[in-house]
Amino acid sequence: MAGTIQQIAELAGVSRGTVDRALNNRGRIKPEVAARIEQIAEEIGYVPKHQRRIGAAVGSGDGEGIKRVGVITQLSQSSFMIEVNRGIEEARKKLANLGIEVLLKESTSVDEEEQLRFIEELDAENIDALALMPVEGNNIRIRLNRLISEKEIPVVTFNTDIVGTKRSCFVGLDNWKSGQTAAGLMGMMMQGRGKVLGITGYFSNSAGSRRMDGFLEEMKNSFPNMELVGVQSSFDHTDEVQKIIVNAMTAFPDLEGIFMASGGQAGVKKAFEHLKLEKRPHVIIYDLTPKNEKALLEGTVDFLIDQEGYEQGYRALSILADKLRWEKDPEKEYMYTEINIKNKYNL
Repeated sequence: MAGTIQQIAELAGVSRGTVDRALNNRGRIKPEVAARIEQIAEEIGYVPKHQRRIGAAVGSGDGEGIKRVGVITQLSQSSFMIEVNRGIEEARKKLANLGIEVLLKESTSVDEEEQLRFIEELDAENIDALALMPVEGNNIRIRLNRLISEKEIPVVTFNTDIVGTKRSCFVGLDNWKSGQTAAGLMGMMMQGRGKVLGITGYFSNSAGSRRMDGFLEEMKNSFPNMELVGVQSSFDHTDEVQKIIVNAMTAFPDLEGIFMASGGQAGVKKAFEHLKLEKRPHVIIYDLTPKNEKALLEGTVDFLIDQEGYEQGYRALSILADKLRWEKDPEKEYMYTEINIKNKYNL
């Protein structure tokens, strides 16, 4: 006899409601708790009714019940994508059991033409829903609105957003507020005065741009004695980050703060090693990755702001699965992940 929700709850030490949310992608649950619940469900042979219905349709061979969700990412080789991709992969495996196939298109850059081509390719494969990290561009905006209006394909954006579209919701960091948070941290470390350098990735990447805008706005309002020496684009390349910092500190030896809103964080250490500094500037970076954790522990940077990449990838697909299975719309337009502040003491 197959197991029950009550048995799973007792074995996992959680409530029946928590089990229901974990097995049906309803609401936020800690990944380790959800994984434990799913493991127990598999061990005792529990299969929800809706999965049995879909499984029967898949097994019938007539293709009924099969749905396709397209996923488009950018900057696929960046370190922050490790966690995002882990979330996508976990969701992909879970949705496969529900008769939902995930088709992934990955870009190494932020290229509007390439993303348009990916959208066309997925459209040609008759996707039923789309999750993407959009490139900021009018052609992308127009194409997405055509998918939504003409083909009634639900679209969820994650990590980056794009205004002027009819997408269902955005999943990711409130990048403006995270920039404000970084400015507050920098202001405290610098005691409200001194020179600051800003480094972003691609100007066409809305996440980095919003972070930098929030940082600059808060710095202007709350720390008027802090001086911005410039904002430069690194294209998320380590060597470019190194060059930007070396050039900036050559021009401004008294530079006291560096705010990095993008990838390529390893360039910070390379720059400091090249400059042979007795005292380094205060540094704030993004994304909890193994290399960035090491930078915190070694004292190369002071603070790290994490954006819950796993949650972004996983939840974007879960929202679309709910839409396809139950016609359930997201509860809010902006599904923000936590602004997690890390230093070497709380890793």
